[in-house]
Amino acid sequence: MVMGELSLDTQLLVIGSGPGGYAAAFRAADLGLEVTMVDTDDRPGGECLFRGCIPSKTLLYLAELIHDAKRAAPMGLTFGEPKIDLDAMRQWKKKVMDRLADGLVTLSQKRGVERIRGKAVFEGSNSVILRDSDVRHIRFRHAIVATGSSPIVFPGTTFNKGGRIISSAGALELNDIPETLLVIGGGYVGLELGSVYASLGSRVTLVEQSDRLMTGVDRDLVKPLQNRLKTLFKSIHLNVTIKSLTEDGEKVEVAFDGKQAPPDQSFDRVLIAIGRKPNTLDLGLENTGVKLADRDFIRVDNSQCTHDSSIYAVGDVVGGFMLAHKAQYEGKIAAEVIAGKPSIFDARAIPAVVFTDPQVAWCGLTEESAKKENRIVKIHRFPWKYSGRAITMDAPEGMTKMIVDAESERILGLGIVGRDTEGLIAEGALAIEMGALAQDIALTIHAHPTLSETEMETAEIFLGSATHIISPNKK
Repeated sequence: MVMGELSLDTQLLVIGSGPGGYAAAFRAADLGLEVTMVDTDDRPGGECLFRGCIPSKTLLYLAELIHDAKRAAPMGLTFGEPKIDLDAMRQWKKKVMDRLADGLVTLSQKRGVERIRGKAVFEGSNSVILRDSDVRHIRFRHAIVATGSSPIVFPGTTFNKGGRIISSAGALELNDIPETLLVIGGGYVGLELGSVYASLGSRVTLVEQSDRLMTGVDRDLVKPLQNRLKTLFKSIHLNVTIKSLTEDGEKVEVAFDGKQAPPDQSFDRVLIAIGRKPNTLDLGLENTGVKLADRDFIRVDNSQCTHDSSIYAVGDVVGGFMLAHKAQYEGKIAAEVIAGKPSIFDARAIPAVVFTDPQVAWCGLTEESAKKENRIVKIHRFPWKYSGRAITMDAPEGMTKMIVDAESERILGLGIVGRDTEGLIAEGALAIEMGALAQDIALTIHAHPTLSETEMETAEIFLGSATHIISPNKK
């Protein structure tokens, strides 16, 4: 597209239309600001909707259905072997994405948010130049940078379209079901996508350079998942690194390193899942007062303002939890501050969910963080083998874990591993935000039989009043 010569002015320019960007744009428009949103995609949604959260959870749901069908056999309900129709799967994924993206387009229109497709580069603190757009310049009073992040490339390789070394975005294209797949990285992306492909029939090998999966998550929460993955994946290798990756025709030749490294071998495809980097280096930020922190994240204060008073930043580009819901929270804060409202980032708990089987979710203080910070806490766990609802679902491997302040018994953290933790974790996040005590959850009647009861019974352990487990604090 030939660059145009049109210039325009706006009160607020939002660069990026992912969850952080569109949440900021919509909130600002609701508060009466004139808003322009620029993105290289033609519809809002960003990495989350088109290359991340939504397509991955769509495929993970299908993988879960396959597993549930197998789980039902001992219960007396037998299905035949699943027939995998990749074209139909891709069409379903596209339908989901289109429905959500079109909804965001409609919301933009109804709110009066002007959308422009193009690449924005700062010329100064109050203007950008656009590339590949009919509009050449945009002058603004304030801007919000919400350009997200990109997968980190393994040294010496590239993510080429049609290549056999792929990123998470490439894996979500679902071009084929490789007979053999190597996943490099034991974080949530590697585990989720590895689970998808293993469920669809790939023989998945996973390597992680540290001594554990999901570094930073309490080990007891990860253990049930790791046990499950040992049966789903062909193999898991910890404390192993990659010497080299070489594409050779229809295969990728892989050399491993480490005391427990497997023999060098070839794979049909290799998924690189070693982290993400902020999209900040080609925005022209050097032409503004914005300052970058380590690893090129943008520095912001608790109102999301950068060192340049005209420019704010939200989402993955500012670091911390690189999660869509955190980006949305920050986007609304930035919009409110720009609109003159009192608003700061003061969240006590940001929930995180890994959509594997079993799922892992946590929020607030972890046990490992408590030890590092020398916090005096009490910790109790309720194994799901004592949960009536978990047993009906053949999910006894789950566990609910609560961390409370030893003196006040305020809830500081919650961790859950098991079925449907994505919905359960919200109660813990709310409890932490409200400064609730363990007894507040213990004395709240929870429906029976439900998995939510496990949160109540965990809290009851602190009071010594748990029904389905012998409490060490029995009073």
